[in-house]
Amino acid sequence: MIRTITRRYRSFEDARNVVVRLSEAGIPAQRIGLVGRRRTGDDNAAAAAGIGGAAGAAAGAVISLGALTLPGVGPVIAAGWLLGGAAAGALAGGVVGALVDAGVTEPEARGHSEAVQEGAALVAVQAEPGEVLQVEAILDAALPVATPIA
Repeated sequence: MIRTITRRYRSFEDARNVVVRLSEAGIPAQRIGLVGRRRTGDDNAAAAAGIGGAAGAAAGAVISLGALTLPGVGPVIAAGWLLGGAAAGALAGGVVGALVDAGVTEPEARGHSEAVQEGAALVAVQAEPGEVLQVEAILDAALPVATPIA
């Protein structure tokens, strides 16, 4: 059973680096999601292209990316599974809906949404049972800003 593991980071750049490390570790790009915004500069679309290039160069992975505006959050960059299918529709309604649909508890999803509103970036990985410890180790090594709610 796939488990969605989430962590938030102080900056978009920190989260982007985590995405690259996950890709290098062999986690399929279609199961890695990211949402956040750059604190410097206004060109989130250019930043999105940078994630795809960095992850692609690192692991031969192609991570789908997009710049969009979320209700209550504003302009963000979203990447990976958060842009696909039902998650994209839920994300259009807000971060909470997309995460709850993926199995994250509502209190945890609300905390992540509030953090993104305040400028944090969120990485969400859909991990297979055999990948959970590896994914958690990679996410935690990057010093997330808050311990997830159990």
